[in-house]
Parts: sequence; C-alpha cells; structure tokens
Amino acid sequence: MPELRKDPVVDRWVIISEERAARPMSKWVKARNAAEEEAFCPFCEGNEESTPPEVLSFRDDGSQADKPGWRLRAVPNKFPALRWDGDVKIETDGVYEKVNGVGVHEVIIETPRHDEQLACLPTERMADLFRAARMRILEFKRDKRLNCVQFFKNHGPESGASLNHSHSQIIAMPVASKHIKEEIYGSRRCYIEIGKCVYCDIIDKSLARGERIILENADFVAIAPFAPRFAYETLILPKEHSHRFEEIEDDAVDSLAEIFGELMKRVNALLDSPPYNMMLHTAPFDSANGESYHWHVELMPVLTRVAGFEWGSGFHINPVAPEEAARLLRKV
Repeated sequence: MPELRKDPVVDRWVIISEERAARPMSKWVKARNAAEEEAFCPFCEGNEESTPPEVLSFRDDGSQADKPGWRLRAVPNKFPALRWDGDVKIETDGVYEKVNGVGVHEVIIETPRHDEQLACLPTERMADLFRAARMRILEFKRDKRLNCVQFFKNHGPESGASLNHSHSQIIAMPVASKHIKEEIYGSRRCYIEIGKCVYCDIIDKSLARGERIILENADFVAIAPFAPRFAYETLILPKEHSHRFEEIEDDAVDSLAEIFGELMKRVNALLDSPPYNMMLHTAPFDSANGESYHWHVELMPVLTRVAGFEWGSGFHINPVAPEEAARLLRKV
C-alpha cells in the first residue's frame, strides 16, 4: 500500500509507492560515445592554459601554478552563472524584486586524469575535495557581498554534468537559496517544539532504533531520510552538532571522505554506477540559528525523472521505501 510521508524539517510531502518500482526506469549512458571521449578536454593535465587561472591547487612536487603536476585544481568557471565584479544592488517594483548577478562560480577538478572518477579515488584524495571546498568557502566568507554557498557535484549527463572529466562546483551568492531558507525555518520551528536540533534528534533516534541507518563512523552517519523524494536518497550528517561546514576540523574532513567513499562504493555496486547529484547544505554566512540548524551532505542517484505530477503538485513519487533502500545498501 502506498504511503504519504512528510519531511519533518521542511513540511514537504512525498509519496512512497513501491508498486511503481515495476515501471520502466530511464537508463543512464554508461559511457560517452567514442567521438566525444576523444574530444579535447580542458580539465586534463597538460591543458591548464584552456581554463581561467587557478585559484587553488594541491601539488606534491612544488610545480608552478597553471602547469602540470597537480592532483586537484580549482578554477573560475569559464561560463559562470554569476560574476565577481560589481556591488550588490537590489531593485524592487511592486511585487517584483531583483538583484544584480554578483557572485562566484568555480570548478574543482578532482583529478588530472580523464579516466578517474571521484568514487574510485582513495580516501585521502577524496578528502582533498572536501578540504578544497572548505578553503574556498572560508575565502568567500571574507567578501561581505556574499551570504550563501552551494557546493555540489553532478556526475553523468543525466545529472546535469556537461563534461565527463570528474569535477565539482561551488557557487557563492549574495542571497540565501530557497531550500536552505526552508530548512533553517523548519529547523527553528522544530527546535521550538522539541527543544533540540531536529537533525540531532533524527541521528539519535535512528541510531537507537537502527532504522534507515546505512553507515556510520566515529564522526558521521549516513541515513536514508524518512520522506525521501528520490530512490536511494541519502543524508550524511556529522554526529557532533554544527551549522557551518566550513568550521569542520581536519580529522573530520578525513572522516567525511571515508564515509562518503564507502557510501559511493555501495551505491555503485547496488545500482550499477548510476549518475548522481551531491549537494552540501550549510548555513548562510549571516545565520544566527547555530543551535537549531545542522549542516549535511545530500546524495541523490538519478534513477527516475521528475514529471508533470511532481512539477504540478510539488509531491514526489518514490518507488523505493527508505527502509528498504537502507537495508539493501547495508547489505552490499
């Protein structure tokens, strides 16, 4: 029997309908066609002049910036959604409001090799990615024009990735995103109702009951949320309460890389290496909701497509119950 479930933080309803698992799901492209694979890649080592000058790189051999020898490299996006220069200007006209497109859009190239994917990298290389994201966010935080950061990864063409070479992106904006505002509002409401952070409550109850837990280590837990929008949607939450990702300690970065890497191995083994989206949710720079908000990472394999019902109603239909998803991922 299908169920309607409500997300406890943002009051978003989803439909869990396991009967729909029998309907055809879209198939992802396992590899680009040969002609595309042979095309020039600006992210490969040796092609550094094809990107804007790097803003950060990790190098083992002391090599020069914008030259070969790097293991991770961050550069401005050549086709940015927002631009660095200018002051923030807000204009209103009745019910309409707009802000000029000031912000930062950067790419973190996770490996110099075209044939390597993030999920296959050793833990220390995966930690490089999260460490680089922390460093860039701390840099953005110094700019008083900026207030909110979205760090994310699109893997595979169905996820929105335009280049096959493994990379992530960061966009820093002058305004807070809708999803973060909804989470902060919902977290604050829950804090008033239950007297503690709702994400901490979810962690405590999930660990005590053993339900929807996929993985845990000393610092983090991977949980299938109670009301997931998509099949095998997963949250990675720090066990210690914190509302800002950029305040993470170095040893915890390694721990985050460890649990994310193990989760990706299980997802790839169970679901045949699907496309996916990974997103960081962290508090805006001006947020005062430290006691009620809890930063986290979302992982969403792309197995189905959002269609007319979802767009029209705001409901999502998920063909895999989170309890079953967690059981299968634990079993891998």
